[in-house]
Amino acid sequence: MKSKAKAGYMGSNLKYRRFKRSKLHFRLLSFGSRRHLFHLVNPSPWPLLVSASLFYVVSGIAFYMHSVEYGGYSLIFGLIVLIYCAFFWFNDIIDEATCSGYHTKVVKEGLRLGFIFFIVSELMLFFGFFWAFFHCSLFPSIEIGSIFPPVGIHVIKASGFPLFNTFLLILSGASVTWAHRCFSLGFFKGALDALFTTIFLGLFFVLLQMLEYYEASFNYSDSVYSCSFYMLTGLHGCHVLAGVSFLAICLIRLVRRHFLTNHYLGFVFAIWYWHFVDAVWILLFLIVYCWGGWGGVLN
Repeated sequence: MKSKAKAGYMGSNLKYRRFKRSKLHFRLLSFGSRRHLFHLVNPSPWPLLVSASLFYVVSGIAFYMHSVEYGGYSLIFGLIVLIYCAFFWFNDIIDEATCSGYHTKVVKEGLRLGFIFFIVSELMLFFGFFWAFFHCSLFPSIEIGSIFPPVGIHVIKASGFPLFNTFLLILSGASVTWAHRCFSLGFFKGALDALFTTIFLGLFFVLLQMLEYYEASFNYSDSVYSCSFYMLTGLHGCHVLAGVSFLAICLIRLVRRHFLTNHYLGFVFAIWYWHFVDAVWILLFLIVYCWGGWGGVLN
């Protein structure tokens, strides 16, 4: 009996030691693999290439504005390279979020915080140009006649295209909010229709902005008012185009069923960005068109 008990004890002890050894081996393997909630991205060429293409775009804009030979071609080449690199970079990020499952709860919180910081940085960018506009308007120099807008500048009426564009962006903000609400409640068709409406309104806004530039009686280099005007409105127009592209990508992803009702962070970021664009335009309309054009000669 004792020998049988001893043999049974030794056998169970051997199984226990094998279990401990296999558990330790599992821990060692887990230590070498990804056993955490964070996402350590793989080496990618796209950040470097996008930065280089952005530098080329900015240089092309400067060359084109200073009438440097082939400046326009360099700008077009930079935009083509930028779109190409951004397309494949976005494709990698979508694959990480949709197929690979790298966007855990912790990663999502980090992405939210990073996007908030991005919007704050964009606000600081516009704040700098608004500061320049206020400085020139509150303390006009003697070179422009000590008045603002300067003599000879026929400002654009706020009750024309600017007011209609304000209505378009407010309506687009409501439609993108409706798209978010429909998707969160599971109304897929309503979300698609509302998002398509938002994209259409954004493109219509850009078209009217270009028409406003075409009919303006002053150029970029006419005065400090025209320089500030085109800088602020043009920068906002670029952000509108970026927001439309952002929403268009979300529309394609909605059609391809990339988003779930509990997993649609890219769509949320696009909505945040569009509301940021709306808020900046309202400030721009009140400051540049209404207050900045007060006392100026209207077209």
